[in-house]
Amino acid sequence: MATSDINACDKQSYDHLLAVISSERFLKMQGLGNEVPFFICPFRPEEVNEMLRLEDQLTKQLRNQGVNVLSINLYDLSIELLKEREIFEQILEMESEIAKEQLKELLQGVLDPESHLAPAIAKTLGDTDYDVLFLSGVGEVFPYIRSHNVLNNLQSTAKDKPTVIFFPGAYTHSLESGASLDLFGRLHDDKYYRAFNIYHCEV
Repeated sequence: MATSDINACDKQSYDHLLAVISSERFLKMQGLGNEVPFFICPFRPEEVNEMLRLEDQLTKQLRNQGVNVLSINLYDLSIELLKEREIFEQILEMESEIAKEQLKELLQGVLDPESHLAPAIAKTLGDTDYDVLFLSGVGEVFPYIRSHNVLNNLQSTAKDKPTVIFFPGAYTHSLESGASLDLFGRLHDDKYYRAFNIYHCEV
């Protein structure tokens, strides 16, 4: 199934995701070689609301089948971290007074994937009994958090269970440029190759 053929509301796509994620092969991370168990679920950016509904439906159906899903939304997690550090209100006040570039740099610092985001995710993973991690909110945290930075920093902490990243764009591979996460189908500079397109996975 080509990325351009994927429709978030499509029953065929839903059935494929359900079959793959609930399979023993997927949950036991078989056939991955030495690669980390990261799976990209690309979707058209304009279908974000449909994908949110699909993710929720998928989570409920998997839990009904005995598969424990842990869902982490990067945007919600970012807000939590800012509130924990008691700077959320301060940033809201500053937003209208400083340049967008300054705001981006500020958020990149206080939500740095290596120093703050990945450790927070790792703590949640350690405190939770789960079979598969769903990671969403990738588009909402752009540009101050880049998905490839999050994945790079999760490679050592999220390697024991499969992770599905719901990605608004395309995950492309080519001999010339390697693999890249093309956010919103426009940004082609996020080089990341240690993941699998879940639509190319077999049960």
